[in-house]
Amino acid sequence: MIAEGLLRELSEILGPKGLLTDPEDMAPFVTDFRNRRTGRALAVLLPATTQEASLAVRAVTSRKIPIFPQGGNTGLCYGAVPTDGVVLGLKRMRSLREADGRSGLLSVDAGVTLAEVHLQAEKLGMQFPLYLGSEGTAQIGGLISTNAGGTGVLRYGSMRDLIAGVEVVLADGKVLNEMAGLRKNNTGYSITQLVAGAEGTLGIVTGAVLRLAPRMSSRAHAWLGLDTIEAALEVGSRVRKAFGAQVEALELVDRAEASYVVRHIPDVRMPLSELPPYSLMIEVASPGVGEDLTTQLENVMASAMDDALVVDAVIAKSEKQAHEIWHFRHSVTEANKINGIGVVLDTSVRPSAIPDFVAHADRVTAERFPEAERAIVAHLADGNVHYIVMFPHDVWSSYPDKMAKELEVEEAIHDVCAAHGGSFSAEHGIGRKLTGEMQRLLDPVRLDVMSRIKQALDPEGLLNPGALLPKASL
Repeated sequence: MIAEGLLRELSEILGPKGLLTDPEDMAPFVTDFRNRRTGRALAVLLPATTQEASLAVRAVTSRKIPIFPQGGNTGLCYGAVPTDGVVLGLKRMRSLREADGRSGLLSVDAGVTLAEVHLQAEKLGMQFPLYLGSEGTAQIGGLISTNAGGTGVLRYGSMRDLIAGVEVVLADGKVLNEMAGLRKNNTGYSITQLVAGAEGTLGIVTGAVLRLAPRMSSRAHAWLGLDTIEAALEVGSRVRKAFGAQVEALELVDRAEASYVVRHIPDVRMPLSELPPYSLMIEVASPGVGEDLTTQLENVMASAMDDALVVDAVIAKSEKQAHEIWHFRHSVTEANKINGIGVVLDTSVRPSAIPDFVAHADRVTAERFPEAERAIVAHLADGNVHYIVMFPHDVWSSYPDKMAKELEVEEAIHDVCAAHGGSFSAEHGIGRKLTGEMQRLLDPVRLDVMSRIKQALDPEGLLNPGALLPKASL
């Protein structure tokens, strides 16, 4: 139980809207968005300002009570699910602090959603080039803390490449302000880069300076049907050679994954006459007004079809058709939730290693999990393969220990990934889901360095305990 004195202090700091203690009110904050794991919390704190967050953190950690930071709670690794202590959510921190179009910077509170950032960037005639299916709920602080990826990583990088500064509340409640937004600032360690991907274990992100990109005036989009991953890689290579930095996205889905979307999402359109073994979705874009990228893309596709690399293709002829392509791609997560229980692997290998990795993983899946189906969603050009082992709902419900089954699948495919020189976490983070894999697969020297940094900034281990770092390393 939280002492009455602390509750009174938190109530004074946060006001009536900022402190939740009723179990019914707290329920949405203690369960992940897929309803797979539920934790517990003594209270939920919802500061509206950085000052409130600072005072609340100090009040809680001075009493040696752990804090579990939470953004939009759309992560896939249970990093925002509390185990005790208090949840500190950023949903009330929604201010636009500064819009600096000439510098291409947007400064926001951490609770601003990705969709809101997109709107603000458009008002400046620019774009914020991070695109996810959960943009309406994903918050900037959480996206930074998990170093989110998305479909634009090929051209723009992941979230850590899209931030020019952060504001962080440290474990003792002090506020570290790194919000100058300077392109060049060579004054030692980059705290901004250290916090990105730290999952709230080093500090709580309360504000950020975001790097904007020019808005693209000319675009071309295509959906290709292919028989093999090798063909997709070859076509992707040709597209990159033809368009260089103008390539926005090269997204691959297999037949199984596409079938889930067609089956379960009512407002999608699959433009090809039938589902091919693999579909490659392409976007190229330029800020140049009136540039005819569509004709250029058609020429590349025609050559690929002549070489029997592509079995079918559709080039978008309107914004509506382009929207349909990417709406399909961004519907995969929702379709998977409906279709069954997918153990989603967030693996990463060199793009050239993808065919061998997938073939090896397919053999392991067929041998060890014959009751499941393999599905693939891949950011092809950066090597991030979401290898999905999809179990029917009735099969999954028959397993007495579902967490053990999930771990069995993860270890099996992660071992395959390691054999091909890859990483078991590309863009989803570690959370509480993969700490055992950190201990099992990560270079011990790297893990030791991370543990020392954690000890230096959070010596009591009160910030998001149990996330990212395995207990054995602390």
